[in-house]
Amino acid sequence: MKSQKVRGHKRRHKQVEQWRRKNLELDLDYLKRNGSDHIDIIVHPWCDNSITKSSIPEPNRKIKQEILNGLLDIYDSWKIQLDQLGQPYYLKIWLYEPRFSKSQVVCAIGDNIKDYENIFYKSVKEKALKTRNYGNLKDRLEQFNWEYYLDEDRYDNCEIGEPEHYVSQQDFEEAKVWFEKQLKKPHRSEKLKEPIGNITEVYSFKRGSLWLGMKK
Repeated sequence: MKSQKVRGHKRRHKQVEQWRRKNLELDLDYLKRNGSDHIDIIVHPWCDNSITKSSIPEPNRKIKQEILNGLLDIYDSWKIQLDQLGQPYYLKIWLYEPRFSKSQVVCAIGDNIKDYENIFYKSVKEKALKTRNYGNLKDRLEQFNWEYYLDEDRYDNCEIGEPEHYVSQQDFEEAKVWFEKQLKKPHRSEKLKEPIGNITEVYSFKRGSLWLGMKK
C-alpha cells in the first residue's frame, strides 16, 4: 500500500493548537451522566479515513511533539477538574506506538473505573517507555508512571457475518478468504467464559505497544 504525503504543515500546526485549546475543559456534566469521557486526536488527516488505497503516515517530528504536548496539557487540565470532584476517578493517557494517531486521554468515574482498569492485555514482558525518543517532552513524560500493554486488533468468530450482509456472494467469499489468512498469522485466541450472542471466541493480533500513563 502506498503512503499518502501529508502536506500543509503550517495548517496542521494551527489545527493542533485549536484541538488542544478546545479540549482543555472537561465536560463534567457529560462525565457524570455517562461515567466516562475521552479525547481522540482530532487533527486532519489523522482523524480521517483514507478514501484512496494509500495509507496516511503517522505524525512525526515536530507535529508529533506538538500533538503529544497537547495530550499532556489536556491531561493536566482534566486532572485539576477531576480532583475537585472529591471522588475516585480514572485518568490516563493512552500512548500508542507506532500507531501514535490512536492515542487518547481517557477518564472515568464510578463503576466505569473497574472496566477501564481491565480493558487491555498486559504483556508478561516488562518494558520501559523510552522518553528520550520524545525530544523536549522527556521531562514531562517522566512525571508519569507508564505501564506497558499490547496494542492489538481484535476480531471474533462472527467477524465475517452472513452472506446477506454483503452486496454479492463474491464479496462474502473474499471476506472469508481474508479472514482465514488473518487467522494463519500469529495471534492470541481467547474463548469467552460466557458467549456474547453468537460470539464465543476472540482473536487478538499485536500491532505495536500501548503505554498507559498516570501522574506519579
